[in-house]
Amino acid sequence: MRRTRLVTLALGVAAAIGATLLASSPAAAAASDRYVALGDSYASGVGADSYTSESGSCQRSSNGYPALYNTNVHPAAYRSVACSGATTADVVNSQLSALSTSTTLVSVTVGGNDIGFSSIMTTCVLSGESDCIAAVAAAETKVRNELPAKLAGVYNGIRSHAPSARVVVVGYPVFYQLGTVCIGLSANSRAKIDEGINLLDDVIKTAAAAAGATFADVRSQFVGHQLCSYGDKWLHALNYVNLSVSYHPTAAGQSGGMYPVFRSAAG
Repeated sequence: MRRTRLVTLALGVAAAIGATLLASSPAAAAASDRYVALGDSYASGVGADSYTSESGSCQRSSNGYPALYNTNVHPAAYRSVACSGATTADVVNSQLSALSTSTTLVSVTVGGNDIGFSSIMTTCVLSGESDCIAAVAAAETKVRNELPAKLAGVYNGIRSHAPSARVVVVGYPVFYQLGTVCIGLSANSRAKIDEGINLLDDVIKTAAAAAGATFADVRSQFVGHQLCSYGDKWLHALNYVNLSVSYHPTAAGQSGGMYPVFRSAAG
């Protein structure tokens, strides 16, 4: 009888602990989340195809990392207002209104358009090495001198609109794997472009930390899948037929590169 009572007690304690852990687990928290996605084309999913009809020129893809989170985790509420071409000013002026005091999870990828990602790559492709390096160097000056305050405006705006939300800032993948045989841009141009993206991500990471947000660093996740790598490419190269997808993650890049890092950071 005593042994039976001890076994029953042990099972009861184990069940109670299990229930507590389940209630406090990330999955349980995620299921009750009210999630809003903000940002630019890397957040909307440009390059990943399957664009939703309601998104129009914003090109929100069902294969983008925010939509994948909604599909796989099933939060209580989900809305993406991420839009191709968005800058930090666009997020502040046009996207923050999607947030509310009931929002519990926010993701944002932004900053690349503020420094002219697209125009830099156009210069690098159409002009020579010296023009490419000069264009990246000019962008790096903007990243150091102008971007921190703009990012702070975004992150502080998110906090004021959704004071109780977990905020995950998702970074950008580095485009090129260096040290490989690769046609197209020169090795020096590719190295300078990578340097600029790394600086951008580092500045975003610092600004996110200062605002109390979590930085989801996707750079290591893309290693082996970058342009000029020998593995499956998770980024579009220059696409003359559809220029807008150039240097954006493919559907595999969103599902294998962006989404897992965001999912882990979201908790």
